[in-house]
Amino acid sequence: MGFHGEQQDTSSPGRLRLLALVDEAAADSREEFDPLVELSPQERRDVITLPASIARLTSVRHLRLYGSNLVRIPPEIGAMSSLEEFTPYTSHRLHWFPYEISRCSRLVRSTVSTRSLFGNFKLRPPFPRLRSTGGLAPGGSLTALDPKKWGAAAVSTCSVCDVPVEGPELHQRWISLAVATDVLPLLVNACSAACVAALPPAAADHVPGPRGGWDVVQPPAEWA
Repeated sequence: MGFHGEQQDTSSPGRLRLLALVDEAAADSREEFDPLVELSPQERRDVITLPASIARLTSVRHLRLYGSNLVRIPPEIGAMSSLEEFTPYTSHRLHWFPYEISRCSRLVRSTVSTRSLFGNFKLRPPFPRLRSTGGLAPGGSLTALDPKKWGAAAVSTCSVCDVPVEGPELHQRWISLAVATDVLPLLVNACSAACVAALPPAAADHVPGPRGGWDVVQPPAEWA
């Protein structure tokens, strides 16, 4: 198990259509956003992550991403302050979520394909090993990362305190938390050891704060 390394083609038809749909949803303050149903099969395959502009969807109460080709959810989902229901069901390439989703304080319902998640209690697949701090990219930049190594193409703000992360120091941790009706593996991109220390306790029967790798001992799988 590891991070998907695909980079989003920002000029693809599917991506451009999705950007337009986000703009429309933000303009009309809609409460349900189900963008993939408006894309052709090829356009759906084009989309491997949502745009950062989803931060503007502050009226959306239900985000539906059924059967997507997504490999990452951007941290900007944490700005969707009205979000109550999240449905990425059968999006089997989504193995983890950004810690920022825990900021969605109204989120109470979720439908996630849990067997696809890192560390899930049914199968206990391993978490990808996280890298040590420093030496991220030439010049210490956090704006041109390899997502196969870091889980994201760029990191701009701290997952915990939301201040800008200027690099080259980046503290990454895994944490499994109850989010709505599921326990989700969340990737933390923190600006400091103090922010890592401020993380809440992990969900019961899940490893607290692993750095990842095959050597992490997890509780037995439900089907072991």
